[in-house]
Amino acid sequence: MQNQFLLYGANGYTGQLIAKLAAKYNLQPILAGRTEEAIKPMAEELQLPYVVIDLNDTEKLETALQQVKVVLHCAGPFSQTVKQMITACLKTGVHYLDINGDVSVFEYLKTFDTKAKEKNIMVMPGVGFDVVPTDCIALQLKNKLPNATHLKLAFASVNGGLSHGTAITMASKIGEGGCVRENGMIKRTPLGHKGMWLNFGEQKLFVMTIPWGDISTAYFTTGILNIETYTGIKPKIVNILKFQWAFNWLLRTRFIRNIIKKKIKAKPTGPSDEQRLKSKSLVWGEVTNLAGEKVTASLSCLDGYSLTAHSSLLIVQKILMGNFKIGYQTPALVYGENLIFELPKTHKLS
Repeated sequence: MQNQFLLYGANGYTGQLIAKLAAKYNLQPILAGRTEEAIKPMAEELQLPYVVIDLNDTEKLETALQQVKVVLHCAGPFSQTVKQMITACLKTGVHYLDINGDVSVFEYLKTFDTKAKEKNIMVMPGVGFDVVPTDCIALQLKNKLPNATHLKLAFASVNGGLSHGTAITMASKIGEGGCVRENGMIKRTPLGHKGMWLNFGEQKLFVMTIPWGDISTAYFTTGILNIETYTGIKPKIVNILKFQWAFNWLLRTRFIRNIIKKKIKAKPTGPSDEQRLKSKSLVWGEVTNLAGEKVTASLSCLDGYSLTAHSSLLIVQKILMGNFKIGYQTPALVYGENLIFELPKTHKLS
C-alpha cells in the first residue's frame, strides 16, 4: 500500500502516540517491536498490521523493510539500536527516519551520506521535537544573518513530563557531561557548564547548557561554527551540577544506572493525555556575527511528545508523496524553515 510505513518501537510511549495519530495523516503504520505481547494487543486495538522483529535478526528485519519505502525508528536508546536499523535500510533501499536526540548518533548517521545517495534513500534522524523546532529556528536565523558565527538555541517544557524511554535514554548517558560546537568542532564540557535567565517572548525562564542534537544538526543545516544548546531547568539544579566532576565516575557505573532505570520503570509510562493538553514547549534562538550584530527568534508549540507524533508523520507523508532529498539530511534543510509552522498550535512569539 502506498500509505504504509514501518513503525519500529511502536509499543513505546511515543510510538503509541504516532500509531494512534497516523490515520489523521492518511497513513497506515505496520507496527513493529521485539515481543508479540507488546505489539499484538496494540495492533488489535488499532486494527493495524504488525510484525515481531528483534533488530539482531537481520534476515527478518530486511524482509519486513522490503514491504515498505520508509521506516520510522522509535526504539531507543538509539546508540544501541541505530547500527542494525541503518544497515538494514541501506541493504534494502528504505528511507530512514528516527526520533533520536543523541549527538553521537547524529554524527554516526552522517557518515552514511555517500552510501545513502548510492541507494537513492534519505537518512533523516531527529524528525521529532529533537530537532524539528530548533532546526527550523536555526535556519530562519541563518537566513536573516547569513554571516552569523555563533548560534544559541534553547527550549523549555511548560507543565510537561518525561516518558520512560526518554528518561531511560537520559539515564544511559548520566555522568557523561555535555558538549558544544566550537570553531566547527564538537568539544566536551561539563553538563550545565553555563546557565542564564532567558526571555522566551512569553515568559522568562532559567536555562542551562545540555548536549542537544542541534550541536550536530544545526551545524549541518547552517554551517555556523559555534553552537550552544540550552534547556529550561530550576536554578538550584545548576548549582548541584557544579560538583558533578566529583561523582561522574560513580554515575557512569552500571550499578548506579541500573538503580536509576529501575526507579524510572516504577513510574507512569509518560505524561497522560490531560497533561499533554495542558503543556506546551517554548523554543528560542539567537545568532551573532563578528560585528556584534544580533538576531533572535522564539516560538510556542505543542508539548514535545505530541509535536514528535505530528512532525514525524508529516515527514513520512512527504516522503511517500515523493518529497525527499537523498543522502544524510536534516528536517529544515529539506523542508524549509517554515516546516514547524505546518504543525498544529505553533505560533511565533518574536
